[in-house]
Amino acid sequence: MACRPGTYYATATDYRGNSGKSKAVKLTCDPAATPSPSPTSSSTATATATATATATVSPSPSGTRTPSPKPTSSASPTPTRTATATPTRTVTPTPTRTATTKPTPTSTSTSGTVGSTEENEVVRLTNAERAKGGCQPLKHDPQLHKAAYDHSADMAAQGYFSHTSKDGRSFMDRIRGAGFTGGTGWAENIAMGQPSPASVVEAWMNSSGHKANIMNCKYTLIGVGAAKNSKGQIYWTQDFAAR
Repeated sequence: MACRPGTYYATATDYRGNSGKSKAVKLTCDPAATPSPSPTSSSTATATATATATATVSPSPSGTRTPSPKPTSSASPTPTRTATATPTRTVTPTPTRTATTKPTPTSTSTSGTVGSTEENEVVRLTNAERAKGGCQPLKHDPQLHKAAYDHSADMAAQGYFSHTSKDGRSFMDRIRGAGFTGGTGWAENIAMGQPSPASVVEAWMNSSGHKANIMNCKYTLIGVGAAKNSKGQIYWTQDFAAR
């Protein structure tokens, strides 16, 4: 090949189309001169990184609902039933009724009738329920009435609600203290806040323990006592006996 003096350079293109050019080299055709080798151009492909953004989704907080408390019925606790044994301890005297009085009767009671009009209406309604179960009517006993009334008056005066008196007496202690003798079985129901005989008997009949006392056909006698506290709330007591 004939020598052609001049200025030369090399170019290169990679597969991506990126081109590169070497430095220019001057060629002289003088045999004594040693031509500089043409450098090889390296084309470096530039990689483009595509960043993928990851979206983080925060979960919505779960709302915790606090349930509304259910209202607590202020009926009476489950009645206590005593089988047959007569208490042997000495009964303390019945507290004097000073703080509360009996509900005002709606009509004049017949001479010799035990209890007030309201108390006798409770007896009547109780016997009406017993008749549905085939039980004989209960007779309103004066000693049981005294025990029942004194307990209602004591609860109203001292602001408590229990089958056990503040001085520790049980309902059997109160029954014996009222002068009731003999008998083969006893029970007691109490309630507070019901405004009428009908409402208190209904409340007792809607409670299994109290209903069981009312519908026990072995009982033959009853005493009912009703007394108001200073706010006008009525405390009710039923004492039952078999004799």
